[in-house]
This record gives sequence, C-alpha cells and structure tokens, in this order.
Amino acid sequence: MPGPHPSVAATRVAVRREIADVPAGSTVVVACSGGADSLALAAATVHEARAGGWGVVGATVDHQLQEGSADQAARVVEQLAALGVDETLTARVTVAWEPGGEGPEGAARRARYAVLEQVAEHSRAAVVLLGHTRDDQAETVLLGLARGSGARSLAGMRRAFDVYRRPFLDLTRDDTVTACQVLGLDAWDDPHNSDPGYARVRVRRSVLPVLEEHLGPGVAAALARTAQQLRADADCLDDLADERYAALLADGGLPVTALAALPTALRTRLLRRLALDAGAPPAELFHEHVLALDALVTAWRGQRWVDLPGHLRGLRVDGVVRVRAVAAS
Repeated sequence: MPGPHPSVAATRVAVRREIADVPAGSTVVVACSGGADSLALAAATVHEARAGGWGVVGATVDHQLQEGSADQAARVVEQLAALGVDETLTARVTVAWEPGGEGPEGAARRARYAVLEQVAEHSRAAVVLLGHTRDDQAETVLLGLARGSGARSLAGMRRAFDVYRRPFLDLTRDDTVTACQVLGLDAWDDPHNSDPGYARVRVRRSVLPVLEEHLGPGVAAALARTAQQLRADADCLDDLADERYAALLADGGLPVTALAALPTALRTRLLRRLALDAGAPPAELFHEHVLALDALVTAWRGQRWVDLPGHLRGLRVDGVVRVRAVAAS
C-alpha cells in the first residue's frame, strides 16, 4: 500500500517530532485560521494524535477585522470538527490600536495570543501549536532587517516558547498548500494576505521574488537558517543579561559603575529590560530609546532625563539609572 503524499508526510513528521515529548493523554491545542498552514497543521495533529494518545482541541479567533469574519470562524469550526478534533473553541475579539503604535497586525496578534492563553488554561493543554512556516520566518527576518531591530528580531520567530510550538518552521508554504489539496481540504485565502497595505504582504509579493530573481533560488531557506543561527547567539546573550539584571537590580535601579563594566551587548539588554519592567510598551520601545538610556552611562554630561514611551523618563540619579513615570501635570 503506497504511503501518504510527500507533503502530507512532511507535515505529519514535523508534528510528530515537535510533540514527541508530550505525555499520552495530554491535550494539544491547534490554533487554526482556516488558511492552508494552520489547516494542514490541524490535519497532521489529528492524525498523529491517534498514535500518540493525545486529545486535540481546535481553536479559532474571529478578529472582526473584515466583513464575514464570523461566517469564516464558523466555517473553520466545521472543518476542525470534520477533521476529527476532540473539541472546538472559538472566540470573538475586538482589536484596538493607536496610530503610531503597533498597528492592526500587532494588535490582532496580541489579542489572538490572549485568547490562546485562555484556551490553553481552560483545556489544561500541554502545548499550543502554531502554523508558521519557513516562508513566514524569512519574511520576519527581512522585516527585522529593514527596521534595524537588532539581533533578537533578526533571529526571527522562536520554534518554541512558553506553551507554544511551531512545528512547520522547516516546511514551506507550498508544502502546506499541497498537503491541503491532497487531503481535499478547502483552505481559506485571507484577503489581508493580498493587501499591499501590510508590510509583510509587500515582502511576500514583491521583495522576496526580486531577491530570488537576482540572487537565485533558496533565499527564504537561507534567511531561515540565518535566523536559527542568530537565535542561539541571542538566547545566550539574553540568558547572561537576565543573570546580571537579577544580580544588579536594587531598589528599582541599576548602578552606573556596574553597567559601565559590562559589554555593550549586555548593558543595552539590561537597560531595555529596565524600561520594559517600568511599563514601556514593547512595540514602542525602539533602539534609539535604549541608546539614549545607554548614554546616561557611557556619555554622561549631566543630562536631565531621557523621554521614553509609556509616559516614562530614564534618569541618572546618584550613580544609579532609573526609569520613572512622568508626574501628571
């Protein structure tokens, strides 16, 4: 008897490897929008769950960002049930964002993860699976490069963090599309994926094809490999920074003398962490803010303060760098 189509087999193997350590009887949540990536992920997870002894919960989120989104969410629930998941969950969220902030895409992501955290808690899930592919990883790296976001952004999406895992980071979008076609699954083509108003769409439709044309095939794979290599370095630096931060933080501040003795890569990480812990919005805290904080240590000229997002100020007081809220006028 012939085996499954190579693309179908690839999706199953990817899921099998990613959740091999999950004990039998545990619950696995699959986040599914109805697109080819997440639908192929749901199908592969249901298939592997039969042998692994896992329960599968299919979760979809209606972001209400386009007409007919409720109907699409209902359709996804039907598809998940037809695939054989043990339980389906759907949630409707209101996505709000402010001009100059994270934008609709970032706000939708934040709302989606908030729902998935609730689903994981409700179902006592061991893991939550996300359907991002190697193509998504390449797009993320290019966007980070264009924005000058530093090593952490260039390291791309993490394969695993908290309860989340991404089994398909080594597979292409074509793999998931083909898998859905072979399995007879009718994947949804999100109109937002064709809207050039989104930077990620412009990267997908224009930038990557031009790079492939002029540099040759394999650019997406090379970008994904770069992300994997940078992630190991960034993780190491982050771990070292966490250790130093815990050791140096006292009364909400960091001593200038100890900061000045650290390598730049660690010192700037500590200062960024100080701002985040004080309440600076991550999506609005840019590299220039961190550099301004760093100048309080390395280029001190008696600066009064550094303005930071979130109505905060960074100050150097009595040899200690602190971040404080701006007093209401």
